[in-house]
Amino acid sequence: MNTTKKEIYLDHASTTYVRPEVVQAMLPFFEQKFGNPSSLHHLGLEAKSAVDDSRNKIASILNCKSSEIIFTRGGTESINLAIKGVASLKGKGHIITSTIEHPAVLNTCAWLEKKGFSVTYLEVDDDGLILIKELEKAIRNDTILISIMYANNEIGTIEPIEEIGKIAKKHKVLFHTDACQAAGALELDVNKLGVDLMTINGSKIYGPKGMGLLYKHNNVKLEPLIHGGGQEAGLRSGTENVAGIVGLATALELAQKEKDKENKRLVELREYLIKNTLKKIFKSFLNGHPTKRLPNNVNISFLDVEGESIMLYLNEYGVYVSTGSACSSQKLQISHVLNAIGLKHDAAHGSIRFTLGKKTTKSDIDYVLKVLPSIIDSLRKISPVKMKMSEIREKKYVHNVIKSKSLSFVEASSLSGKLDQSRNVAVATGSSLREDRASEVFVKDFEGIMHI
Repeated sequence: MNTTKKEIYLDHASTTYVRPEVVQAMLPFFEQKFGNPSSLHHLGLEAKSAVDDSRNKIASILNCKSSEIIFTRGGTESINLAIKGVASLKGKGHIITSTIEHPAVLNTCAWLEKKGFSVTYLEVDDDGLILIKELEKAIRNDTILISIMYANNEIGTIEPIEEIGKIAKKHKVLFHTDACQAAGALELDVNKLGVDLMTINGSKIYGPKGMGLLYKHNNVKLEPLIHGGGQEAGLRSGTENVAGIVGLATALELAQKEKDKENKRLVELREYLIKNTLKKIFKSFLNGHPTKRLPNNVNISFLDVEGESIMLYLNEYGVYVSTGSACSSQKLQISHVLNAIGLKHDAAHGSIRFTLGKKTTKSDIDYVLKVLPSIIDSLRKISPVKMKMSEIREKKYVHNVIKSKSLSFVEASSLSGKLDQSRNVAVATGSSLREDRASEVFVKDFEGIMHI
């Protein structure tokens, strides 16, 4: 139990605190500079100037025009504006997305399917990476939009956005990326990324909640979701949240300035947590790509226990983590992301997401490493579930192994389990395996080692 009252917050992918510099920048616009930016008197012009300055700061970071920044009330609204905005204007067509997107994307696409649009949900490999060749093959003559997240909010895998951008340009298809988790950690130059639309929100970068933006290239036309006074170039009517806009711009500016130094620090802590967790606790494994992942993200599955139980026990010790996306974690079902990377139900249920932040220290990680093994041990003693490491994954590629190497099902299943174990050992020792998770490649690379 948490007798020391020590509190360690490791749920920064869910939300972050608002840093003091951001609060200070926002404060004047609550009481002193409270004008409506649409008003022509001094207070109104003062507020408009603050909005314009914030827009210019963000445009400089994204390397775009200030007229291409649309302020919204958060990431979900920006995503809806991007996807529904394109779809509504086109009237019909085909959309490409992936099976690991945030619910804001998946549910929007599902809604559009009911309206007659066609949607392709691309599968990912075992690390959560988009298969580029499959994406290009999915493009049709009537494809109107590709929407692929920049970095996954649950397992931290970073997608090849620049490559996707080049393919989208080649086929003259609009490309949107959800960069809510990437902001503050990854490249945001929209020209380098090759995106037409990009979503960012404030609550993941130590800025205000309920504040976001959509980058929209000037050549892209959207149908607005909200009609009214015509603010934000007619795309987001409603009196602007000046304090929120100033806070968002300040937070993004600070994050960009500190990015390289903070990334280095976080990666060191991340690797320390991964290596020692896998070393101390057997039957555990990392989810997501071992190297192409967000600096602060650690998602580990512990076999034979439930993630919710681990989370509640850690909570008693003052350690705050998540079992997945905070937007859907209250639903007692396995993560759609872990399902998409092939984990079986029981393996996925034992997943915990640790996301580090600005205040996270090595002593915090040491504390987690001290209390976590005993928690897992206690829960395993009362658990009826007994899985083997060779049983964690649905055999997504077994048919390819059988076809290419003429293996029996038993041989192929054995190989798949051994390769997962081999990958886990490699992560724990700091080495890396081949990025391509296709079974044919694994067989070629490891058949000698695995004695198949």
